[in-house]
Amino acid sequence: MIGTIANTCAILVGTTLGCFLKKGLKERYQDALFLAMGLAALGIGLENVVNNMPKSHYPVLFIVSLAIGAVVGTWWKIDDHFNQLIKRCGGQSRIAEGIATGILLYCIGALSIVGPVMAAVKGDHTMLFTNATLDFVTSMVFGASFGWGMLACAPVLFCWQGMIYLAAKYLSASFFTGPVVTEISIVGGFLIATTGISLLKLRQIKTLNLLPSLLVPIIFFIILDTF
Repeated sequence: MIGTIANTCAILVGTTLGCFLKKGLKERYQDALFLAMGLAALGIGLENVVNNMPKSHYPVLFIVSLAIGAVVGTWWKIDDHFNQLIKRCGGQSRIAEGIATGILLYCIGALSIVGPVMAAVKGDHTMLFTNATLDFVTSMVFGASFGWGMLACAPVLFCWQGMIYLAAKYLSASFFTGPVVTEISIVGGFLIATTGISLLKLRQIKTLNLLPSLLVPIIFFIILDTF
């Protein structure tokens, strides 16, 4: 778990530094950062989709995943409940968008998924240390853009990578193969892109309602392995 702890600390430290930098930024520069974050999220999301789509052996799975996830997430009203929680804590809607974007960027990707597996099976923390370096820089920008609320992303990342680490170490490392990572990355890419669209104010999309989409590929492969 050393790599995961390092990754979590990198986000905490980076976000804190970014929040202190935010105090010296005028409003017009903060708006420019929101624009930059929207463009970055849109670009990263599309990159994940484009790079992983040719590797997919189940070209319809991401469509089914998004459809099921949207219905389930809307039924559970995930976005509404999350925004109510943010308001109770004194936050604003922009912080909610930032947290959603940060969680997806930190958690979805080969480094954040395969890294804990490599750490559990081979004791190799290289991928997680690399991810920690990237997340440190990213979290500084997020902290400067959205403020202290972005610290909430760190425990989510810890739980995500910790869950994968424990599953790979004590259950089955073979489950986290290329196809699983590919399908999760495709669906995650679309979700990251939707946060970019919302930040750019092209259309307000309740990305959090789409989060259950990430579970569909996992459930699909569990069923596939069973039969």
